[in-house]
Parts: sequence; structure tokens; C-alpha cells
Amino acid sequence: MTVEDTIAVRTATDDDWPALELLDSVGFGYHPIDADRTLLRPMFRTENIVVATEREVPIGLALYLDMEITVPGGHQVPACGVSWVSVAPTHRRRGVLRTMFTELHRLMEATGAPLAALTASDAGIYGRFGYGPATVATEVTIDRRFARFREDAPDPGGVALADAATAAGRLPELYDRWRLRTPGAQARPKAHWDYTFADPEERRDGTSALFFLVHPDGYATFRRKGSDAEPVAVVEELIAITDDAHAALWRTLCGLDLTHRIEAVQHPDDPLRLLLTDYRLPRTTARFDELWLRILDVPAALTARDYAADLDTVLAVRDPFRSAGGTFALTVRNGRARCVRTDAAPVITLDLDALSAVYLGAHKARTFTAAGRVEARSARDIADVDRAFDVARPAMLGWHF
Repeated sequence: MTVEDTIAVRTATDDDWPALELLDSVGFGYHPIDADRTLLRPMFRTENIVVATEREVPIGLALYLDMEITVPGGHQVPACGVSWVSVAPTHRRRGVLRTMFTELHRLMEATGAPLAALTASDAGIYGRFGYGPATVATEVTIDRRFARFREDAPDPGGVALADAATAAGRLPELYDRWRLRTPGAQARPKAHWDYTFADPEERRDGTSALFFLVHPDGYATFRRKGSDAEPVAVVEELIAITDDAHAALWRTLCGLDLTHRIEAVQHPDDPLRLLLTDYRLPRTTARFDELWLRILDVPAALTARDYAADLDTVLAVRDPFRSAGGTFALTVRNGRARCVRTDAAPVITLDLDALSAVYLGAHKARTFTAAGRVEARSARDIADVDRAFDVARPAMLGWHF
């Protein structure tokens, strides 16, 4: 019996919400609270939710959010943010996900958005659907008691303590200034900000309520956890529009008394360790992917961003899931691109997930070539692509969705 014989896929209705919450809570191991329903639910439109049913009982769901993502050069690109992907444990390995994704991507393609994005709970799932890991982050821990800044490190000051009400009036504007220049960052909906400042106690995982540090060009939010013998500050978010803001916020965090350790997530190239006298003090405890991208429209996506060098190449892009692939002539002059379908012989051949992974500059074509994931006419052609796709600012995820 095939999945088509027993599983139906349809658009959700408001009456489906209790079943959708149950599916998602079982899949991701949480129980919905009132704040989830009253604050976060406005982000979701039922017409963007695909439901899989068996005998009219929901057994899977997937949805997308209308988003805007910054691409290299500071350009804003419409995107579809995939979320709430859940299949009941009673219906695994029956093709439910592929069936839902086929319909969901048909809906997303109809919007005309050139990009789809998601944050993956399982890194082994989404490559076969053309998604590639497009931003990278590291988790670091710092023994604050030994944090000493170099004598030549900037000490610009300007950080102020803020309560939640003050932060609510400052952080969204600062975030927007940051995300408009940061590849991978997304516009952040009001519903998500409302949830952030409501800070439901049930979602704190045993930590304190949020504390806020505000700078004219950035901010940091953090929580306290741990015992009196081992107090820890957990940085939830650090947004720095300028190098001075970055240095000032970290100096303030490292000045927290009654704190032994600071835990934070940052880009691998974050300059914190270079500000300190002890390069090894920020100890990397994890490295992981954050934003995953699927290019829905190759010419539209490749012409949306800026480039660091001129380029003339022909890309043969394979899409094993949908029909975004093909052969494309890509020409870059003075930072801007022209991309059209062509019958010319390919210079570089790659799968869509690989192209999506290098799109924001977080990964290099040469790395995919070394892994046998990209084929090229010559090593010079790969080097030309890497020079062109290089970025001045590292790609970073704006907010988890």
C-alpha cells in the first residue's frame, strides 16, 4: 500500500489547531502554554499550513512563514520560512514528509519568493529536498573570573542597563539596523518580539527572567542560572552593529560580578578572543548549523545579491526534489549579476543544496569540491566562484523560527 492510498494532504483550518499543537508538542517535546497561543499564533496563517491526514485524522503538518531575508550587499529578499514540520511517531517511514513537502513547496513556489529557509532539528533530513546549511555558529563558554582585556582593546563604553519596558522600545530598532546589513538575518515579526518581552516563565528552563544591556549600536540579553557555587550568565542574544558596540557589550558582560561562567553562541569569526589577553579563554564547546536555505528560483536568487569579484561561468544545478535545477549562465560585473538559462556546456556542476549552502558566503565551493559534491572544469573555476561569492560580513541567523 502506498502513501497515496491512505494519506490525504490539505490546507489547515482554524478547527485543526488543537490537533496541530498536539502533533508539534509530541514531535518537539513540549506542552503549549497560553503565551504560545495568544502571542505566537498570530505569526501563522492557516492558508500556509499543510496537514497530512489519515481517515481525516491529522498525522502530520508543515507550514511556512512569509519572511524577508538579507542577502550579501544588504538587499532584502522575500523568503518562505518553513517551520512546525512534524510527523506523528505512529506514521514514520511512510512518505508522509515528502508528500507534505511536495504540496508545501508548490504553495511556496507560487508566492514568487526566490528562497525558502528553515532551522533544522535533524541535519540529515533536508539535503534531499535541496536545502543546504547556510550559516554556522559556535557555542563558547568563558570563565569570566580570568577575563582580561588587552591594553590596546577598544573601551568605548556607552552600555546602559535597561528594564523590559525600556528594552521593548529600543531593541527592535537596533535589531533592524543590524539585520539590514547582515546576510542571513531575517525581519522579525512583532508577535515574536511580544513573546520575547513577555518572557514566559514556563519557557525559561529553570533560568532567570531576561536581563537587558543596551548600547546606541547594539544590545545583549542574558539570563542567570546555576548554584551560588557555580553561577552562570547565559547570553541569549548579542547584536552588535559596530565593532565598538561589540567590544563595549562584552566588556560589560565580563564585568558581571557573582558570575563564574558566561555561555554564548557566536559566529566562528567573532573577534572576542582577540580582545582578550588569553586567546584560549573563550572555549568552543560546540559548532553547529543554524539557517538552512533552498533556492526556489536560481536566476532570481543569484541576481538578488552582490558579489566581491567579476565572474563568468556556467552552472549545471541538479534539483532532485523539484524543478529549480537547470543550466545557467552567470555573469558578474561590478558586483551585480546576470543569470539566465543556457544550452552552453557547464563549467561547474553541483546539487541545489550545495549552491544554497554557498549562497550567503558561509561555505566555500572548494570545500564541496574536496568532498566530491561539486564538479568543475578546473580548480581555477572553483577559485573564481569562491572569490565572487565572498562576503564582507559573515552570514548569521537572525531569530529561530
